[in-house]
Amino acid sequence: MRGVVMYSAGDVRVVNREDPKIIEPTDAIIKLSATCICGSDLWPYRGIEPADHQVMGHEYVGVVEEIGSAVKTMKVGDFVVGSFVISDNTCEICRSGYQSKCVHASFVSQIGTQAERARIPFADGTLVVTPGHPTPELIPSLLAASDVLGTGWFAAVAADVRPGKTVAVVGDGAVGLMGVLAAKQLGAERIIAMSRHPKRQELARFYGATDIVEERGDEGVARIKDLTNGLGAHSVIEAVGTHESTMQAIHATRGGGHLGYVGVNYEVKIPGIELFFANIHLHGGPAPVRRFLPELIQQIWDRKIDPGKVFDLSLPLEQAADGYKAMDERRAIKVMLSL
Repeated sequence: MRGVVMYSAGDVRVVNREDPKIIEPTDAIIKLSATCICGSDLWPYRGIEPADHQVMGHEYVGVVEEIGSAVKTMKVGDFVVGSFVISDNTCEICRSGYQSKCVHASFVSQIGTQAERARIPFADGTLVVTPGHPTPELIPSLLAASDVLGTGWFAAVAADVRPGKTVAVVGDGAVGLMGVLAAKQLGAERIIAMSRHPKRQELARFYGATDIVEERGDEGVARIKDLTNGLGAHSVIEAVGTHESTMQAIHATRGGGHLGYVGVNYEVKIPGIELFFANIHLHGGPAPVRRFLPELIQQIWDRKIDPGKVFDLSLPLEQAADGYKAMDERRAIKVMLSL
């Protein structure tokens, strides 16, 4: 099969990879219908994470081609959406809603779903069958549910977004935009999107943003406080993962407020005294997307939400290197790879 491999930072190739096979009775083999490039894939692309012939990709939708003898919740021919973290969905941690910390958890990035096929372990606990075979226009939205929509939704839940609250979203990438969508669906009264890019501002408003703040850092915090009677937002979503964005999110949260952080953090060092006197709730980490998948799939199926608009560039799998370059240069928000 064909699949994406990152030979080294900036060197992305589509090569022949070995076809997956059933290894454990809980496995399923998926023939992918679509996959995509994630913002976190840019970390190794930029040399921040090591990359040495690394298979790539952790977002995926497709058709079940083969199942192991212990798989019970799907059959060959079903269309499925999978989480970016493998989970059994039966352990104590999974049952509490944190499948991303399952006792059998592993990241799908180790499998590499920017490929024609993939072996998914613990298929019953990782994959969710859709109500039927989707029409082509639904596939981008279902693909978004595999990671960025589920991650944005978790960020909003972690930030305790509720009706009547003011929410600030730090980050205008795909996850930040999905945080805006989630905040709207969860009933937020005011949603402040922090963005300097007109195309992303437009999409943020489509998803429910009521205000746009272009300033960053201390100036961005001051603007949010100006918009909230000097108090800060009830709920803040951090969807970038840099030191600056993290500190901006902390300082933009009002006393007693909630900060949901889902940006992958590198080199973030929070001064303990600032965190202590912030007096806020913090909750985040790798999103337990599997918790939210059934609800999100149904909302997409019923056309209540349209997260697929976050894909502003679609390329065939063979042109994956062009997609990485477009996202690295911020010419694309998120790239879908078709098969």
